[in-house]
Amino acid sequence: MEFIEFLDKAELEIIKIVEQAGYKTEENTKLCLLGENYVGFLNKRKKEIVICTSNAKKKTGYTLLRNKNKDIYERTALHIKKALRHEAVHIAQECNDGKILTIDKKLSMNPSKINALKGSIKISGEERKEKQAYILEDKPRLIKNELRKYCL
Repeated sequence: MEFIEFLDKAELEIIKIVEQAGYKTEENTKLCLLGENYVGFLNKRKKEIVICTSNAKKKTGYTLLRNKNKDIYERTALHIKKALRHEAVHIAQECNDGKILTIDKKLSMNPSKINALKGSIKISGEERKEKQAYILEDKPRLIKNELRKYCL
């Protein structure tokens, strides 16, 4: 799977925990056709995270010819890492009987994520869970802890 080459150690550890919890990762499935703005999904029924690498690359203008451009590569990698982390939060929520996680109330969402939040709510219909996933997607260590706490 191509998206793996964009990940850091923290995300690889998240994948390992997610797999131990009985989930798998897929890439560029039909779900990705819902819109070019979507970079990740959790398919609860199939127990899989879907990473839309092709959508992430389109968003950032990444092409193989330009992969020498470090800035474009880094932006593409960031979209993919955040998508994986975001969906991993939803797995932790699923392991918590489908409820939001008990985290520090002082954590807040970056206002730049409002449009993404609205798009996610349209698909999932679950505002509190989506908001929590957007808050935590920038905190890989906390995500790993929550996955271990609720899923293993």
